Amino acid sequence: MNTPSEAIIQLDNISLSFALPATSVQALDNISVKVKAGQITGLIGPDGAGKTTLMRLLSGLLKPDSGQAKVLGLDVVKNPQQIQSMIGYMPQRFGLYEDLTVQENMDLYADLHNIPVDQRASRYEKLLSMSQMAPFTARLAGKLSGGMKQKLGLACALVSPPRLLILDEPTVGVDPVSRRELWQIINQMLQEEHISVLMSTAYLDEAERCNDVILMHKGQILQQASPEVFSQTMQNRTFLAHSTALSKRHLQARLSKEAGVLDALIDNDDIHLVMQEAIINDVPAFNDIEDLHIRPTRPHFEDAFIALLKTNPDPGNAITETETEAQKSSQSSNDLNQKQSRLKNNVSDSIIKVDKVVRRFGDFYAVKGISFEVKRGEIFGLLGANGAGKSTLFRMLCGLLPASDGKVEVAGHNLRTASASARAHIGYMAQRFSLYTNLTIKQNLMFFSKAYGLRGKQQKERIQWALDEFELADYYNTNSNDLPLGYKQRLAFAAALMHQPDILFLDEPTSGVDPLARREFWHRTNELAESGVTILVTTHFMDEANYCDRLIIMAAGTELATGSPEDLRHHFKSAQNPEPSMEDTFIALVETKAENRKNIND
Repeated sequence: MNTPSEAIIQLDNISLSFALPATSVQALDNISVKVKAGQITGLIGPDGAGKTTLMRLLSGLLKPDSGQAKVLGLDVVKNPQQIQSMIGYMPQRFGLYEDLTVQENMDLYADLHNIPVDQRASRYEKLLSMSQMAPFTARLAGKLSGGMKQKLGLACALVSPPRLLILDEPTVGVDPVSRRELWQIINQMLQEEHISVLMSTAYLDEAERCNDVILMHKGQILQQASPEVFSQTMQNRTFLAHSTALSKRHLQARLSKEAGVLDALIDNDDIHLVMQEAIINDVPAFNDIEDLHIRPTRPHFEDAFIALLKTNPDPGNAITETETEAQKSSQSSNDLNQKQSRLKNNVSDSIIKVDKVVRRFGDFYAVKGISFEVKRGEIFGLLGANGAGKSTLFRMLCGLLPASDGKVEVAGHNLRTASASARAHIGYMAQRFSLYTNLTIKQNLMFFSKAYGLRGKQQKERIQWALDEFELADYYNTNSNDLPLGYKQRLAFAAALMHQPDILFLDEPTSGVDPLARREFWHRTNELAESGVTILVTTHFMDEANYCDRLIIMAAGTELATGSPEDLRHHFKSAQNPEPSMEDTFIALVETKAENRKNIND
């Protein structure tokens, strides 16, 4: 067993590149790093930084072009199978076989690790109990919720007790309750079996829980340190701003353009500011903003991430938002705003109406009598734990799934009788990248523009708009499957907007993308809402719920709560937690529902 002071991973001058049809990508660029045993090490960085490539190399699935990599003291190139027998590796999307049951997946992993049959029962019992999967061993993996898949994937990675556990963004696409359960499992294994963990994550609050953090960018290591060391660099550079004269969206937009502001982010009722330089004697003052109040605040770990990346820009990947981007987004919003003005008198203020909607699958009720309305230009959030029924409701609102009972009206059209007419007003961005991965960006944009009825000059103009607005021109002839995740998101967003829809449905649009890409996404989304586009969004990033004007939180197909983020948070204020976050509120609501259900069953 390695002692905590020893290096369980050691890389010396590792480089690795990939050849693509039109270019080559330097995925790892002469990196050297050591990872200590007996701790949790976080791996963070923007999309395309090289995190997954590094993890696959450490797992013996890739060979470096140059340099030396050792895992558990063994050379990765010379001993890949031996290393694989000693580690647990959970890739993105859990590495499960969806046409096998929970038990069959665990048996398969036990077979791969050559675990004797007579030694499996006790290990299975521990893992199934820890992951709360014991009641579901006969269920197909493909029928599990996202959170249950996550826990099964982790259990499979732990079937053979590993010395090193490698987790590649294990919490992508799962709700806060499931994320918390995963961390409980990891911490329990750390204490009981003294494993070491290397985990990449897009949730920087998770990175803050790690003992050590490695920040990657462009295939290089920017910094390795404890979360505390990262945050210390941000002292006297972070503030909270508030104005009763402006909405949070307006205030964020104004402050983000001010000189010296590195980042402006909606944070509960305030705007969280990150300044380019430390300000010790006085807080920043922006005299032209009415009734503006600014006070110092404790830095977030995410602030250091943003500051480091924005001071190490990569023009090729466009990781920073420039004034040009803001102008282009505003121009796009103006185009859409003209269309909204023309349509404003044709549709009532409530552009989406949901009245006692039910969806049954046999005897199972996925949605049970949900009702709400969404007004033009609102950002309306749809939140819920995995399996709550929000994806089913979302598909019904898009006209992709008929309601079993109740009424759904979109843009003045009843979806039961005029779904095709309603869909003409809708842009849809799916939860998983749903464009054609074997087509280039050009071919995807041609296909979707044509599918939306665009022809001739109008089609050419909208395709050029998409290339300019989303900075896709450099990848014009690249297959979408070869794009970094952030650029896949841009392409999907562009395709959803080709026909300038009145309503935009966004199903977990930022799942798996880094904080910089999420900021860029929400900048565009806010501009669209300001132009009059109605947006309905699902998300598992609870801080993103603060961008919504109103939201509904679901559990087990029913409504837990509806209201503005401010109203919902207010209900959970206490002496112990005077400023609850949206994540605190979400977890409290879900746990209260679960406890009430348990009491009824008892």
